[in-house]
Amino acid sequence: SRSHHTPSVSPWLIEMLHSTCLVALRRKRLETPFFPHQPEHQKALLLVVALAGLGLGLSLIFIAVYLIRFCCCRPPEPPGAKSPQPGGGCVTWSCVAALLVGCAGIGIGFYGNSETSDGVAQLSSALLHANHTLNTVDHLVFETVERLGEAVRTELTNLEEVLTQRTELVAAARGARRQAEAVAQQLQGLAFWHGVPLSPLQVAEDLSFVEEYRWLAYVLLLLLELLVCLFTLLGLAKQSKWLVIVMTVMSFVVLVLSWGSMGLEAAASVGLSDFCSNPDTYILNLTQEETGLDSDILNYYFLCNQAVSNPFQQRLTVSQRALANIHSQLQGLEREAVPQFPSAQKPLLSLEETLNVTEGNFHQLVALLHCHSLHKDYGAALRGLCEDALEGQLFLLLFSLLSAGALATALCSLPRAWALFPPSDDYDDTDDDDPFNPQAPPHRQVSLHPP
Repeated sequence: SRSHHTPSVSPWLIEMLHSTCLVALRRKRLETPFFPHQPEHQKALLLVVALAGLGLGLSLIFIAVYLIRFCCCRPPEPPGAKSPQPGGGCVTWSCVAALLVGCAGIGIGFYGNSETSDGVAQLSSALLHANHTLNTVDHLVFETVERLGEAVRTELTNLEEVLTQRTELVAAARGARRQAEAVAQQLQGLAFWHGVPLSPLQVAEDLSFVEEYRWLAYVLLLLLELLVCLFTLLGLAKQSKWLVIVMTVMSFVVLVLSWGSMGLEAAASVGLSDFCSNPDTYILNLTQEETGLDSDILNYYFLCNQAVSNPFQQRLTVSQRALANIHSQLQGLEREAVPQFPSAQKPLLSLEETLNVTEGNFHQLVALLHCHSLHKDYGAALRGLCEDALEGQLFLLLFSLLSAGALATALCSLPRAWALFPPSDDYDDTDDDDPFNPQAPPHRQVSLHPP
């Protein structure tokens, strides 16, 4: 079943990204598999990043034109006028609404960052589990081969020396030796990942290292924007000019960072959606290129369906038959040789113990070499990457879009709101009823008539 390859979240967002960003550049490769090393695919992703840069340039031009028009085309105020400009309240409330939208976008950004981190963590966990399975296969193979070799060198050799007087018993012991050597030879071919330069453990560690810094960078960006929004709202509430000026500069910095993160998130979303549409072909080719393994082995573990047979089935069948023959030969030797040669009982018991351990390891190998375990890890890795991580990137893209729009609106509104603040030295109005205010001495009335 390949149902795990289809992302279960936000398919219309992915389709919208494809239809709006990559229509022109991807017409020639819609029927081809995902290959990020192709120049066409790299140009498509660069186009997405360039669109974010274009949006940043247009927003900066719009803000600059708006501020120049506000500063240069404002009608002069009559001297001594203290009445607020018309529409001043609307400007302030529009700035507040934009900042509140930015705060909502920050919440979406925290959720998207967490989802992306969960997806990468699931991918790393699947790689670690697959690495454990492959290492366990190698360990069982080498342990079993070593046990069989030790049994051939010691117990079977001693048994042949004890049974030298009976030719048919020596022939049975030599047959057990040949069967043990055949099992060891067949088992050595089961450690297919031994010596492969590609290590799932190293890939998982590299992914975790990159994800840790990516998560931290986004948390710092989200906290920075949250502080800018909160302090800007505080400055508007307190009508503090210096705080609004500082937050205006910080808003400009965060606006640039938001557009930059938007470009990276859009490129990552488009690249992940391309990858997740049909990942099998690309992963098979990449793994075969990096490991040098046969395509039959890779197809068996990556596809894991009835159409692909187990490439180790013949080795497993031969080994199982050889172990069964060894077991029957040892039982025959125990019945025939022990009554006549009591000294043969000790090597026979040691061989029985070795055979039991070998059969236990063999059954574990049969279970581990089945495609179900590694294919389950493959499916979990794809779900983490194509569902959680892709969903998180889409939410981060929405956060960046809301953040850029909110900060652009705030940058246009803050100068007009700042102009409405009363001057800091405007203390002409005094309260005559305040007992702490100095009272002017009363003027003496002068009588114009003589007493």
